[in-house]
Amino acid sequence: MSSENRQEFLKQWINKSELISIENIELLAGDASFRKYFRVSGKLRDDAEKSTLVLVDAPPPESLEPFVSVAMAYEEQGVRVPRIYLSDENLGAMLLEDIGDRLLLSDTNNNIEAVTQRYKQAIDLLPGVMAVTGTRQGDLPPYNEELLARENALFKDWLLEQYLGLTLDHEELKLWTEFSTQLTQKALAQQQVGVHRDYHSRNLMVNEQNELVAIDFQDAVVGPISYDLVSLVRDCYVDWPAELVENLLGYGFDTLRKHNLLNSSCSAAQFQSDFDWMGMQRHTKASGIFARLFLRDGKAGYLNDIPHTVNYLLAVSAQYPECAEYHDWLKSRVVPALNKVSS
Repeated sequence: MSSENRQEFLKQWINKSELISIENIELLAGDASFRKYFRVSGKLRDDAEKSTLVLVDAPPPESLEPFVSVAMAYEEQGVRVPRIYLSDENLGAMLLEDIGDRLLLSDTNNNIEAVTQRYKQAIDLLPGVMAVTGTRQGDLPPYNEELLARENALFKDWLLEQYLGLTLDHEELKLWTEFSTQLTQKALAQQQVGVHRDYHSRNLMVNEQNELVAIDFQDAVVGPISYDLVSLVRDCYVDWPAELVENLLGYGFDTLRKHNLLNSSCSAAQFQSDFDWMGMQRHTKASGIFARLFLRDGKAGYLNDIPHTVNYLLAVSAQYPECAEYHDWLKSRVVPALNKVSS
């Protein structure tokens, strides 16, 4: 079905619901998947004022689940999410509350005091996120060894080989495999809790009541306790000063302690280490995903984020003696290739 026919079909579905009388439909965006988002303007049923809703178009192979079930579970834990007005799994479409356009990042104007306040507000929501380890559909999938290894491989397969055109020799493959194994082992050694999996500045919005609203949580899993904090504080799309990161990490540690989510044996130093290793895993994965989004899906905008994630890997690996050889390899082999492709 063409995009025009699909949109007309969705209009008929909305009209049939009598939820809103459509006056206009405007494409908002697509994301890293094949979903599309539209803003539907009109008058809600029993409401004289003009209003808007968000239409999510997620045709197969996309699915509305587990978004709908996770949304319900998050609401039960006090995590604000968009209200679902209408959904049809077979059709692959739903109508959501329109939160607006204020993203967490843009709402702060890069003012450090405002960033600190907003990010602490986001950290305050994490205990509720972590409490969700299952939904009405059953347990959330585990962030297990197989999934972690598959994510790590994106770096080698898509960034190194496909995008940068590097062919790794035997010693390089050995070095990469050892580092990838370390990333997986460090993640699995952490406490396992509910994980949003994309908890960052582009997936947290600010509504008219000044509340933070979480979106894009359909890939939620049960995984490492530091994962969402890393996603937020060491965002793949923005680089905050080291002092701010340290402040927010400390606040996160204290918050998890206050809610009895951390083992009593987990010291601040251990949590720092867990946080750093989790960050390296996430930035390894993200670098590969950004390359894949360009090469496979034609989304060139994500190329601008690759140097940022690779620089994270350089900076953090430099702090751990067991990563010294891998750090040197990144610096001497990967960064020059990346600079060459980017120039």
